[in-house]
Amino acid sequence: MQDKKYKLLLVLFFLSFLQLTGQFRSEVYKAYIYDHMEQWKSVIDRMEATMVKNDEFLQELVNYQYGYIGYCIEFKKTEAAKKYYNQANENVEKLEKSGYSISTVNSYKAALYGIRISFNKFSAPFNGPKSLDYAETALKQDSSNYLANIQYGNALANMPEAFGGSKSEALKYYLRAKQIFERNPALISQNWNYMNLMILIARTYSNLKDYSSAKSVYENILAREPCFIYVKNELYPKLLEEMKN
Repeated sequence: MQDKKYKLLLVLFFLSFLQLTGQFRSEVYKAYIYDHMEQWKSVIDRMEATMVKNDEFLQELVNYQYGYIGYCIEFKKTEAAKKYYNQANENVEKLEKSGYSISTVNSYKAALYGIRISFNKFSAPFNGPKSLDYAETALKQDSSNYLANIQYGNALANMPEAFGGSKSEALKYYLRAKQIFERNPALISQNWNYMNLMILIARTYSNLKDYSSAKSVYENILAREPCFIYVKNELYPKLLEEMKN
C-alpha cells in the first residue's frame, strides 16, 4: 500500500513538473514574440528560485537564461548579462556533474565561451577557439542536436575569416538545425529557439547579400507570427530599406 502511494506521488510530482515547464515555455515564447522581456526575466527568476530542479527543468532554465543574456548584450544591459551568465554557468556545471546529455552540455559551454567575448573583446583569441572546439565536440557527439548545429554555426559566423570563420558555412549548419526542428513539429510549437534560428538564417542571408532569401525567411516568420514585434517593426523594414538602396 505504501509502495502504491509512493508511486502515485511520483507520478503527480512528474505531471506537475510537466505542467509547470509547459507554462514557462509558453510565457517565454510570448515574451519573445511580443517583446515583453521583463516577463522573460520574471520566468527565469522564478525558475532559479525553485528549490527542486530535475535535469530537464535545469536545462530549460539554462536555455532561457542563455536567450535572456543575448537580449541583454544586444541592448547594452551588461550588468544584467553578467548576472545571468554566472547563473547559467553554474547550472551548466550542475548538468555536467549529473551526467546530462553531453552534447547539450557542450553546446551550452560553446555558447558561454562566445558570450565571454561580448564582455571582453580582447578575450576573443582565447574564447573564440574554445567556443568553436566545444561546438565541434557537441556536434560530433550528436549531429542531430539542433543546439549543437546552431552553436557551431554561431562560432563560424562570428569568427574572423582569417581564423576560419565563414558566414556561408555557418548558414549550412543553421539550415541543418532548421531541418532537425521541422522533422519534429512538437519541437517547433511555442519554441523561441526555432524563431530565433529563423532570424539567424535571415540575417545570414542578408550578410551574404542574398536579400531575396532573407526577405522570404522574414515573410515566413510573419506568416507564422504576424505580431512578432522585433521582426515586424525592426528587422523586416530594415531589410526592405537595404533592398531599396
